[in-house]
Amino acid sequence: MSQNDDWELVARAQAGDTTAFTELVRRYQVPLVHFCQRMVGSLQDAEDLAQDAFVRLHRHLNRLRPDARFSTVLFGIARNLTLNHLRDSRRRGRHQALPLDEQVRAPGGDNPGHRARLEEIETLLKAGLDSLSAEHREVLVLRELQGLDYESIAQVVRCRKGTVKSRIARAREQLRLRLLELGGQEL
Repeated sequence: MSQNDDWELVARAQAGDTTAFTELVRRYQVPLVHFCQRMVGSLQDAEDLAQDAFVRLHRHLNRLRPDARFSTVLFGIARNLTLNHLRDSRRRGRHQALPLDEQVRAPGGDNPGHRARLEEIETLLKAGLDSLSAEHREVLVLRELQGLDYESIAQVVRCRKGTVKSRIARAREQLRLRLLELGGQEL
C-alpha cells in the first residue's frame, strides 16, 4: 500500500465510488483505533473516535488534496478528536489510565513465565505512558507505535519538525525515568 494508492482511492471516492472509501476505512481502521485507544484509554471511546474521524473525512472528502501523506491527514483529524475528548473528559472528571493494546503479544506467549513477564512489562508501560502529558504521549505514539516520520507528525500536531524531535526526545526520557521509578530497570 503506497501513499499514491491512498490518494487514488480518495480521488475515486470523490468521484462517488463508495468501495474506494470503504477500502480506505479497511486500511486505516485498526491503526486509527489503536492510536485513539492509546490516547484516550478506552477501546469503546477509541472506536467511537475513529468512526467520527472517518465520518469527518467523508464529510470533507471534496476538500482533500494530496498535499501531504493521506495518513497524516487522517491521523490529524483523529488527533483533534482525541484531544477534544481528553479535554472534555477531564472537565467531567472522567480521565482514565492509558491502557496498551492487550491483543499485541510477542512470540512465546503460551509460556506462563513469558506471559507473566509480558503482563509485568505492560503494566509498567501503561503507568509510564499515562504519566506523560497528552502532548508528549501523542508524538511518542505516532512515532513509535504508528510509525509516522517526523515530518508527518509535525503536520499532524501542527508544529515544526524540530519541535516534534524535541518532544519525542523529551517523551522518551520522561518515559525512561518513569519506568526506572516503577522498578523497570530490567526491561
